Amino acid sequence: MNEQMIEIDGQALSLEELINEFQVLKASHNKYRKAYKRRKEEKSLKPYQAELLRLQKHLEDTGRRMVILFEGRDAAGKGGTIRRVTRYMNEKHYRIVALGKPTETQRTQWFFQKYVAQLPRGGEIVLFDRSWYNRAMVEPVFGFCTPEEYSNFMRGVTGFEKDLVRQGTILVKLYFSVTKEEQAKRFERRKTDPLRQWKLSEVDVQAQERWDDFTKQKYEMLKRTHTSHAPWTVIRSNDKYLARLNAMKAILNSVPYERGDRELDYVPDHNVVISGAREVENMEAERLRSGHFVG
Repeated sequence: MNEQMIEIDGQALSLEELINEFQVLKASHNKYRKAYKRRKEEKSLKPYQAELLRLQKHLEDTGRRMVILFEGRDAAGKGGTIRRVTRYMNEKHYRIVALGKPTETQRTQWFFQKYVAQLPRGGEIVLFDRSWYNRAMVEPVFGFCTPEEYSNFMRGVTGFEKDLVRQGTILVKLYFSVTKEEQAKRFERRKTDPLRQWKLSEVDVQAQERWDDFTKQKYEMLKRTHTSHAPWTVIRSNDKYLARLNAMKAILNSVPYERGDRELDYVPDHNVVISGAREVENMEAERLRSGHFVG
């Protein structure tokens, strides 16, 4: 039986060829639509990036020091947010710190010593891509610290931060909260995308298996280290764009600088940004309802 041919613009196509052409066009359209959406989102961040420049200039002029902690599970969106926050900043007056495994010498030192060495000078911003809170989350889950070391950290960290703030450092603590399902999707993309494979580590592979362990550590960390002098701000980060936008707002609202664009919306989205104390309340309520933590 001869296959039916369909003529379009003088070209004869079979039904199968026509379907294939349609699928190619559809994929191309979806790719263009996603690219357009990303470009539009990036453009909408620029007024806030301009304000971050003004904030940076204010710190330079006043000699104030600023530390921003970016914490959260793997693939929660910390690195992408840091890149957007610093994209147009003056490189002379900010640093991104992402410390690796401690050296043998560092293992013999006071735990906070390697972080103190990275703290900002006057007029500088330091952004920690993971910080001393590794000892509250990653290290106890994977057995990288002893129970005694964990206990000592949890007893001492609030005093350490209080002293930083008392001596004039502006401290912003951001926790990026992603769901288990979204984290799994991002890990899968890292496996298949050659441009993202470098991000996938052995710790990442185990993150899903140890989800509940991380959740318990998150609860303890927020409950015990959310203080009036150094509060946690939790950023819901399933939507990367909204997480980046609202993280910028949280940073801008932490410093009383002279704003350039007074028409800009500086109010964080309450569906994206909540306090550490409120997150603890939510987690406790969920534990009462279902018998275990979620988050």
